Amino acid sequence: MNQSLNLVFCGTPRFAVPTLNRLVEVGFRVSLVVTLPDKPRGRGLELSPPPVKHRAMELGLPVMQPEKIKNNEEFRARLAALKPTAIVIVGYGRLIPQWMISLPPLGNINLHASLLPKYRGAAPIQWAIACGETVTGVTTMRIDAGLDTGDILLQRELTLTPEDTAETVAPRLAVIGADLMIETLRGLQTGTVHPRPQDDSRSTLAPLLKKEDGLIKFSRPAVEICNRLRGFQPWPGAFTSFRGKNLHVWAARPAATVLPPGDMKVDGDRLLVGCGQGTSVEILELQPEGKKRMSARDFIHGYHPTTGEKLG
Repeated sequence: MNQSLNLVFCGTPRFAVPTLNRLVEVGFRVSLVVTLPDKPRGRGLELSPPPVKHRAMELGLPVMQPEKIKNNEEFRARLAALKPTAIVIVGYGRLIPQWMISLPPLGNINLHASLLPKYRGAAPIQWAIACGETVTGVTTMRIDAGLDTGDILLQRELTLTPEDTAETVAPRLAVIGADLMIETLRGLQTGTVHPRPQDDSRSTLAPLLKKEDGLIKFSRPAVEICNRLRGFQPWPGAFTSFRGKNLHVWAARPAATVLPPGDMKVDGDRLLVGCGQGTSVEILELQPEGKKRMSARDFIHGYHPTTGEKLG
């Protein structure tokens, strides 16, 4: 049965690699892998391939890296000639044009890293954690012309712990999502998976992260600050200023001390900062501008902050 399913795979980041691996492992025919162009990285700005291209080459799969796809006649002709049964999309990074949506009989099947309709957009894992969710998950859906608005096919949940960050959750969701994609494709083949429309009234957005999203506003309650810190790893992270210079906060937890927002309190080797609504955080690990990451204890002994000094 698997061999009758002829697929085109569109994906770019590390998150997409487990799905590509599983498609090949179970015997589906991946006729083409489509990914974004190589990007210059490092000091030498040498071109570096996306993770999906790297893996596709290891698997011996043909790869295309078009700059644009909407009005790309060469790309359109290549896909049309392949006559894919379905197009699988995982974090590709381009809006899918209508001609591509209409091409395969089973549709364009997308793996999205949230429980749709919540967290539609480019950063669902980060915003789910930043907003304090205790459960997230993955959704397979049929792409339509909207932003993550297509019919839901299957979903799987994942429980979040208070220690989870975007960096710890993403690999787990990628593995769960890879298996869910196989289950979805098999179900579409056999007619046992039935699309269902999303409830737009329950939708929330997870927009692309901006640098300023990482700025710590100590007017927020401590729990919200800590959730955003966990969600926005590794970028933009969480940052404030100390004595006029940037200060990156890597780890913090809510504390019981009541302090004015932004005010520091040094309690032995503990560094406490006041937050909104009568709450506070204990900063555990931080990084002054131009320095290495350090513990709160090392920061206190090296910089000698005083109780009453402000952050931000």
